[in-house]
Amino acid sequence: MFDAQCDLAALVYDPHQDPDAVLRGFALDLNARGLRVVGMVQAGQCADSSLSAVLLHSGEKLLLAQDFDPATQGCRLDLARLQNAGMRIAEALARGADLVIINRFGKRERDGKGLAYLVERALDSDIPVVIAVGGDHFADWIKFAGGMSVKLGCDRDALETWWRGIRASDTRPVAESHPTVCEIVK
Repeated sequence: MFDAQCDLAALVYDPHQDPDAVLRGFALDLNARGLRVVGMVQAGQCADSSLSAVLLHSGEKLLLAQDFDPATQGCRLDLARLQNAGMRIAEALARGADLVIINRFGKRERDGKGLAYLVERALDSDIPVVIAVGGDHFADWIKFAGGMSVKLGCDRDALETWWRGIRASDTRPVAESHPTVCEIVK
């Protein structure tokens, strides 16, 4: 399932760090350079029911939290909403991507659920993946990835260095940007 070419990276963060800002800024810059980044980054907080995610390929913000219930404690992630977000990412991934970003690796992904299937789907299509992994979940991540992952610090320089290495080793032909006969005839 995983590839030894280091096209799978874990952006490992501590509680005081903001992996979402790092990933969001990186995705915006890549998209501005004409690359196609597919995936999502977290927005809002789980504890106050504002938990949401921004789809990187469309900019759309999706609510991921359950509707507010004062009797509920802990994270109020709505699994149906998470799966809906995953389906939308899978649809975008089917149209092609240069990079997939997944906002978090947590207990659902550890158990092969949540958005874990998107990691596998992207790697099966030779599309690099970066995922935010809390330092407290890193041992689970290594098991999930079968040890075939790059560990990145939670900063833009580490992410950029990894990306340059991936792009330098990419041997896929780059399509020239000139119109096809069908585009001219339209």
